[in-house]
Amino acid sequence: MSNWSAALVGNPNTGKTSLFNALTRSYEYVGNWTGVTVEKKVGQLRAHGGELIDLPGIYSLQPLSKDEGVAVQYLIEEQPHAILNVIDASQLERNLYLTIQLLEYEAPMLIAMNMNDVAEGRGMKIQEHKLAELLHVSVIRVNARRNQGIPNLLSSLSTEGRSMQDSTSRFKLDYGKEIEQAITELVRLLPAVQHLAPRWLALQYLENNKVVQQWLQEHAPAHALAMMNIRNNTEKKLQAAGKALHLAQHIRAVRMAFIRELQDVSVSRAQRTSATLTDRIDAVVTNRWLGIPIFMLVMYLMFKLTFEWIGSPVSDLLDSFFGGALTDWLNDGLAWAGASEFTRALLVDGILAGVGGVLVFVPQILILFLFISFVEDSGYMARVTLVMDRLMESVGLNGKAFIPFIIGFGCNVPGIMAARSMEQPRERLVTSLLVPFMSCSARLPVYALFAGVFFSSNQALIVLSLYALGIVLTLILAKLFTKMLMKDEQSIFVVELPPYRMPQWRTLFRSTWEKGKGFVRKAGTLILGGSVLIWLLSYMGPGGFNVDMDHSFLAKLGGILAPVLAPLGFGTWQAGASLVTGFLAKEIVVSTMNIIYHAPDMSLLSLEIGKAFTPVSAYTFCVFVLLYVPCLATVGVLRKETNSWKWTLFSIGYALVIAYTVALIVRLIGLSLGYV
Repeated sequence: MSNWSAALVGNPNTGKTSLFNALTRSYEYVGNWTGVTVEKKVGQLRAHGGELIDLPGIYSLQPLSKDEGVAVQYLIEEQPHAILNVIDASQLERNLYLTIQLLEYEAPMLIAMNMNDVAEGRGMKIQEHKLAELLHVSVIRVNARRNQGIPNLLSSLSTEGRSMQDSTSRFKLDYGKEIEQAITELVRLLPAVQHLAPRWLALQYLENNKVVQQWLQEHAPAHALAMMNIRNNTEKKLQAAGKALHLAQHIRAVRMAFIRELQDVSVSRAQRTSATLTDRIDAVVTNRWLGIPIFMLVMYLMFKLTFEWIGSPVSDLLDSFFGGALTDWLNDGLAWAGASEFTRALLVDGILAGVGGVLVFVPQILILFLFISFVEDSGYMARVTLVMDRLMESVGLNGKAFIPFIIGFGCNVPGIMAARSMEQPRERLVTSLLVPFMSCSARLPVYALFAGVFFSSNQALIVLSLYALGIVLTLILAKLFTKMLMKDEQSIFVVELPPYRMPQWRTLFRSTWEKGKGFVRKAGTLILGGSVLIWLLSYMGPGGFNVDMDHSFLAKLGGILAPVLAPLGFGTWQAGASLVTGFLAKEIVVSTMNIIYHAPDMSLLSLEIGKAFTPVSAYTFCVFVLLYVPCLATVGVLRKETNSWKWTLFSIGYALVIAYTVALIVRLIGLSLGYV
């Protein structure tokens, strides 16, 4: 069956996305921390056809956050033919809670037991055949990172799902007479939906699952009052019998009792004689006094590698190619073909200067992404959220908010989307509004250019200061926004601390490429188109074509902003034009300067930049680029995620005010210290 599908479901940090990649020969973003998958992803299975849908990591079918709601909504609306439940063997009790809820869904199901090496390291010995016997479902040991157990899974995930059908029977827990009577009464009122188990719907309704309740209100509105009465009366019966205060509490207690019985039968534990490597490392990196300084040291070393030790020499080689050999070849080829001066200027002064001026920074960006991927996949990034939790709580958020901020260092767009993992709507809104202050990779070419010209011996420190400034301002604004918007909301913080692992190089390189690919693709599309437009604006003016650039349309556009920018120390039309075009994408700031200053390579551009700016105005310009309006793509995703033009326009307006104010303060401080 070509339309056969299986849903991949599990807790966060169980290796679910790694397993998805192994089963589908496809690659999705993999990180060793919570919040990586924020929407469903679809891939074709390597064998037997059919689709595998990777759903967001969830702890139960009671959605607390927007991304958890995606998983429940999928199970209701699209009803997969089968479920592949991946569990972490080292956290069996917590993982099996979701497993029971999925078994009650009554779809053919298979369990992939991952992280077995971690469980064994903790002295746990799991007899999967006993688990399978008690749950009435096949359990297969896998190691997603090492591709172990994948053939067995693929053979079970056939296009017809026959092998899974044969090994799956209906799972049923007895919840006591009060609950069972309520289920029977509710089933009579529920709409008949193919492949959707009425008992599962009834249980989810009794558990107060908001997604299920909303679905039932839409599909069975005539019985809404009757169903509510059944739930309320059942809860009163439980309270009168002294069994529980709430329905959901009683249902959870029954499931947890069954899970403990499962563990007693199928799991044996050896006594741990010493602390694990993870415990010893965590004693240092999560220390309340050392945690943040260690994180700042990691960031500093990352920028040292990116901008001084490795990145700059490689970028210089690429720059010499674009500005030397490639420019000469293109000029010679155009001369041989008899191309017009307009064509030569467009290709060499426009496209090559604009796109090439950004591509020379690709090595630095890839090195930064490689380092970030290493930190993520090793397990350290999850510790960063824990370390930052106390600080984030002081400004009204929690450590989980730091995940979208960290993702925002790569690109603000997925950073805002990752805010879906925040449980509270207002907390999610505040986080989304603040992510654009995280210094994304698109700003790196600007920093690298100015730091290389004016602060060559302290590039890492200068770039780190810009990142730190973005974080500090984010914390200050978070305090303000949470006081205004989150007066009545209680913040929730749940984060996984996976064991430390040495990342696989293949995974690191693929992850780095996936992150960097977007930057390269943007250079070939948006930056290419922007470079052509910018060059045309610099080539044309009120007097016609091939005008002096100071009298071009681009100069007039930048000249409008020049007086406004003058107090900041860069009141020129060139700076104004670069900032305007930077709204499309921050990398285009460098492209625009390359075209304006007719710089075929970075050495000539550096010379022109050195004449146009001073150290203070250069740093102030970088501060302004860090903080001023989000790029066009970020504005688009803000509109989509907030579903409000009011908040989208607010994010643009307040960012401009903050950028101008902070840049002015930075310049005044620099001048007062005697710098120029």
